[in-house]
Amino acid sequence: MTQVYISVGSNQQPRDNVAKALDALSAEFSPIELSPIYESVAVGFDGDNFINLVVGFNTERSLQEIDRILNEIEKSCGRNRGEERFSSRTMDLDLLIYGDLVCHDEHWDIPRREITHNAFVLKPLAELAPDSLHPELGGSFLQLWQQADFTDQDLWKVEL
Repeated sequence: MTQVYISVGSNQQPRDNVAKALDALSAEFSPIELSPIYESVAVGFDGDNFINLVVGFNTERSLQEIDRILNEIEKSCGRNRGEERFSSRTMDLDLLIYGDLVCHDEHWDIPRREITHNAFVLKPLAELAPDSLHPELGGSFLQLWQQADFTDQDLWKVEL
């Protein structure tokens, strides 16, 4: 079994879309674990606030199969793959961690670089899996959070 962590985010009808995505993730990968849920300002563009969290689960499924499922869930939430990189989203599901895999090529970014660049990714990941180690950097997610400086990125806990 491989431990997988996925970031979940939305700023278009976020409560509805996040709930829909969590139901679909649970149906595909049960049981899943959820981090606390955060609201944050849009990063990289002007837009409505995002709702974000991290989901963890163990699976025997391949990267390709997980990627296909995540794309299907995003599409079911109204995601259009032609959107700009930094723009509003009905649903954004990003594969953060796939076991100990390190792969940065034209298709995969694992572990995802956003982990250490965005508070809305690292904070929920550090709360969900504080003692798990970053496959590339070696430190625990909690240690990485404690060492990070995200003074320019506001986020706060919310309920769905």
